[in-house]
Order: sequence, then C-alpha cells, then structure tokens
Amino acid sequence: MGASLLQSTTMLRFLFLVLNSLLVVPELAGAGITRHYKFNIKLHKVTRLCHTKSIVSVNGQFPGPRIIAREGDRVVVKVINNVQNNVTIHWHGIRQLQSGWADGPAYVTQCPIQTGQSYVYNFTITGQRGTLFWHAHVSWLRSTLYGPIIILPKKNVPYPFPKPHKEVPIIFGEWWNADPEAVIKQALQNGGGPNVSDAYTINGLPGPLYNCSANDTFKLKVKPGKTYLLRLINAALNDELFFSIANHTLTVVDVDAIYVKPFKTDTILIKPGQTTNLLLKAKPHFPNATFLMSARPYATGRGTFDNSTVAGILQYEQPPKSSSFKNLPLFKPTLPPLNDTSFAANFTRKLRSLANSQFPANVPKKVDKRFFFTVGLGTNPCPQNQSCQGPTNSTMFAASVNNVSFILPTTAILQAHFFQQSKGVYTTDFPATPIFPFNYTGTPPNNTMVSNGTKAVVLPFNTSVELVLQDTSILGIESHPLHLHGFNFFVIGQGFGNFDSKKDPPKFNLVDPIERNTVGVPSGGWVAIRFLADNPGECMVHALPFGGSHKLGLEDGLDSNGWKTA
Repeated sequence: MGASLLQSTTMLRFLFLVLNSLLVVPELAGAGITRHYKFNIKLHKVTRLCHTKSIVSVNGQFPGPRIIAREGDRVVVKVINNVQNNVTIHWHGIRQLQSGWADGPAYVTQCPIQTGQSYVYNFTITGQRGTLFWHAHVSWLRSTLYGPIIILPKKNVPYPFPKPHKEVPIIFGEWWNADPEAVIKQALQNGGGPNVSDAYTINGLPGPLYNCSANDTFKLKVKPGKTYLLRLINAALNDELFFSIANHTLTVVDVDAIYVKPFKTDTILIKPGQTTNLLLKAKPHFPNATFLMSARPYATGRGTFDNSTVAGILQYEQPPKSSSFKNLPLFKPTLPPLNDTSFAANFTRKLRSLANSQFPANVPKKVDKRFFFTVGLGTNPCPQNQSCQGPTNSTMFAASVNNVSFILPTTAILQAHFFQQSKGVYTTDFPATPIFPFNYTGTPPNNTMVSNGTKAVVLPFNTSVELVLQDTSILGIESHPLHLHGFNFFVIGQGFGNFDSKKDPPKFNLVDPIERNTVGVPSGGWVAIRFLADNPGECMVHALPFGGSHKLGLEDGLDSNGWKTA
C-alpha cells in the first residue's frame, strides 16, 4: 500500500469520543469464566537472517503467547514492564464494552506503562468469536510485541462450519536487522519514509526464500483427508499481503472474529490489523509432494516497501516406507501482481455477513450523523535550518484526515475527560467534511500543507453513524487500511473515483454487509461504513501502521454529569 509514507512525522488518526456514564456492570447470568495471564515485557536475543539482536518480547517468546478464551469470558492480563521503553498493549478488535481504559493506545485511553511499573488490563469478550490479536501500541514496539487472541464459541456451541481436525494460528510479521525504534526515530526526524523491513515472517520465521533462513521456516504438517482451521493474522506494520497455498483451495469462514458466508478461493488478501479464518481441506491421499504457502505485499502508493516473499511449507504425514521429504517435488503458488487492485476489490466484495437469526447483521438502517473524511498524504514544513526527505528537501511527509494531522498529547485523553481537564489536551472541532472540497482523485491542489492538532468528534451515546472514507490523489493515490478501536462496523459500500452522495448510496448493501474492525480505503476510491456508537469512551480511528489518526468520541447518554464510578 506504499505504507512506509504513512510512517511520517504525523499520521492518520481521528477520534470518536463516545461518552456515557461509566458504571460497574454486574456479571450476567450464564457468563463465562475469568482467565488470568501475566505478560513480562523483557529483552531477549533472537537470530534471524544470520543476524542476532535483542528484541522486546513478552515472556521471552517471539511471537508472544496466545490468549485463549471463550465468548463471554473475562480476561485479566497483568503487564509488567522490565525494559527501558514505555509500553502499552492493545487488544486489537476487542469491543471493550464499558472497559475503554483497557483498550491500550498510549496517551489516548491510558498513560504508558513506565519501566518497573505494571498495569492490569481487564475486559470481557462479548459477542465475538474467531481470531483477533494483541500488540504494543507505542511507537514501533509492535514489530516484536504481538501475539494471537483465540476466541472460541461458548461451551457446547458449535462452529457454523465443519469442525476442524486442528486449529493453527498463522501470524504474518516483519523483521528488521536494525532496531525498529531507531528506524522510526530516523524517519520522524527527516520527514521521509522509514527504511523497509529486511523480511516478512510467518510465526516469527522468514522461511526458505530468504538468505540464511532455510532452518527458520514454519512447517504445517497435515494428515490426508483432514480439515484444518488456519487462523491468519496480519501483524505486519506496513503491508497488505496476498496469501496462497500451492495446489490447494481455501474456504473463508471468518474475518475479524465475525463469521462470514463461506466462499472458496485460491488466494486471499489480508490488510494490516485484519484477521481471516480459513478452512484447509487436505488432499485425500498422500500427494508425493510438498507445497509452499506464500505471502507477499499488495502495493499501490509511491512509497518504498519490502518487495519480498515469505514462505512456509505444507507437509503431508508420510505413509510408512515413503521417500524422504528432500526427494519430493516442491510446488509454489502463483500470487497476484503486486499492484492488482482489481483482485483486491473483487476479494473484498465477496465478504458477506451470515445475516441469519443466530448471527444477524444489525446494520443501522437509520442514520443520525453522516461524515465524509478524506484520507491521504500531505506535507508539513521542514524545521528551520534542516534538510528533510519529504517530497522536497524543505518538506516532510504527513498523513491526514480532512487535512488535519493528529498530534499525540502528553496526557491521556480518557484521563483528561474523566477529570474534566480536557482544556489544552484536545478540542472537539474536528471537521465533519473537508473544509476545502476538491476533485479528490483528480488533479490535486497545489498546496499540500496540512493543519495539525489534537481534535475529536463528539457523538451522543447510541448515535448511528455513517462514515465515508475517501482516498485522495495528493502525493499519489494508495490504499489505506484503517482500524476503529472499540467498535465493529459494517462495510456497506465501496467504489473507485470520487464518492457520489446521490448515485452511490442507493447501491449500499444494508442486508448482509461484512462486519469488521479494520477496513481498506481502496486506492483511488472510497469505502462507506456504518456503526452504532454504543460503547462509551475514546474510540480512535487510525491508519495501519499506527499514526496520524483522529478520534471520534461519544458524549454522555444517560446524564450530563460526565463519567462516574460506582
């Protein structure tokens, strides 16, 4: 997606402030159990690409430990910071109903966990089942601080698809030989895109297509005739990825912990922050071959990206007296071209909610508030007496929403609101539409400078929202993955070119639109989403990788006295 340019000095963020009275909610009848985890954040040495370095990890694991729970369970995680970096953990995709303080983005819902300190995250998983993941939400620590969240159905509730023989998490990540914190620090100073990663990884391993990595290869061993549930997670910082397994068909059954109408495909597209559950039906007999499972980027923007391919190996359990794996042919999948926007759009359109009585698609039919946000790149001036590496040597790349680039505060916004001390921390004047409309995907304006601020949108509790996100051609069109904290939303429409407020809404899918927490704004196009603002707190919407978002928040719905504790 050319995402490296989105790692610039200021980035895509906006905030929904959803404010309601905060009350202690009693345990519901038939609720799940409480599951306790302890995360020790510490340094440990890891070798990849014949390069050994110390990385920040959880419990000395890379990727980090699995969180496993059932729908309805309460999860309590004590995080202890034993490194010099400030740390927070975000539970990506968890609704955080009335537990916004457990969401994790630094200086938004909490202050960072400082060296030698700890923080307890406490939340309940409500109405979700499938795969999500957790990751650090400070700077680029998430390059090594991440791991899966496995959400099983409630006890004795079956999957709405055939029960798999085995379930396997597959996490895509990135590896830098350099210190990722130094990489992003340099980019923030010079205003250019950061240096790209040295490799992609599957479950922390680069695989046989990279130098010095034949032994660092993920291998999925299967039995003939069995069905496997692959829980895919894109934890890469920068890139959308195509994924395929040679000579095998995959069935998509779940995205972002929401069941979908199953469909078969040879290749999937998964954007940063998204998850996809796939059924893999193994061949009925030993195939006398092994198969690569490969992923490589989908790239649309002008920025640099890691143009390499990560691979793992699918191996079948061998019958007795069969030849060695070394003597078997190895088949490779055919992935779409790097810039195949047509495939990306067609794959996305296939995703539909189950929309049945057990798993309804409760898309808001009535809309209380409509927003139109442009997303894309712009510029900030280079600091005085400094040469920069933006579009010119006197400018720095900056991402923005409605031409506003978010400035991260030094006080947690949720804290500021709770203590009624928001003055000087954030303002509530984020524009609902672009201040200066233009031909968004046509000839860009000459002035590419953005404004900067910590601005929020305030919504009344239970407001139904329609948000159209429009890519722009300023400094080039590109795909923009965007993640909404604290909410799922329904993707009701998408298209190329400029959104037409008269012609496009009649085509919206209000019957079975896909529900998810992370969506891609098409390169040179738009996407429309709807959601109900039913979750009090700070709800950040930001680009992936994390940066210059803005915040949308909800105001008090039960009374006007602000937040309360019982």
